[in-house]
Amino acid sequence: MASLAEIRAKLKSQETRSENRTGGGDNAIYPHWNIPEGSTTVLRFLPDADPSNTFFWMERLMIRLPFSGVKGDMNSKPVVVQVPCVEMWNETCPVLSEVRGWFSDKSLEDMGRKYWKKRSYIFQGFVTENPLVDDNTPENPIRRFVISPSIFNLIKDALMDPDIQELPTDSSKGLDFRITKTTKGQYADYSTSKWSRKETALTEAQNAAVESFGLHNLGDFLPKKPTEVELAVIKEMFEASVDGQPYDVEKFGQ
Repeated sequence: MASLAEIRAKLKSQETRSENRTGGGDNAIYPHWNIPEGSTTVLRFLPDADPSNTFFWMERLMIRLPFSGVKGDMNSKPVVVQVPCVEMWNETCPVLSEVRGWFSDKSLEDMGRKYWKKRSYIFQGFVTENPLVDDNTPENPIRRFVISPSIFNLIKDALMDPDIQELPTDSSKGLDFRITKTTKGQYADYSTSKWSRKETALTEAQNAAVESFGLHNLGDFLPKKPTEVELAVIKEMFEASVDGQPYDVEKFGQ
């Protein structure tokens, strides 16, 4: 498990590279986005079981391909197919290679944003305060969290705070993270979410759950890396989507 200093060093390195760069139904997933407006859920993040991962999260990059309907079905509704962006594996994405050039043309910017990669982050841990009255905690209380970039930036930026002395995932001196949901205009807003300033130890029950169930390898929850053949199909699907064609189940279904 990486130290807080190693996490800070790698985050700083990523920020430098960024500045220099141009240009479902699984009950283990806790749906924090469903908490009532004005409420707060308290999460305790745990480390990744993979010792090669410096962080206690994994980044996921997906591309949404919208289609007007399904080929051959006159009554079908619009559908969206999600495909992995291979930039997750530091490889060239055929979709983004095409889309990047669109942002130099004002008339194509909106289309470019529609097909641009969507970023999220996979964490794991405990829900220590749960405002969801209809949430059923699974037998294994170690939940997964799909965190949006806006919340992730709050998590990441606070890690650079020198006042935080211990790794937040430490079992005896860790920190809870409080996700607070408000609204801004007509959209949900999580900008007041923050780390707790009080260090706390995992409870006896939480330690027992880690011992009994073990930690997840977060990389297991990323999509499978596409093969060369699958990448070619993804590019075909992208082109069909841009052209306004319906989704071809026979051609793309597998």
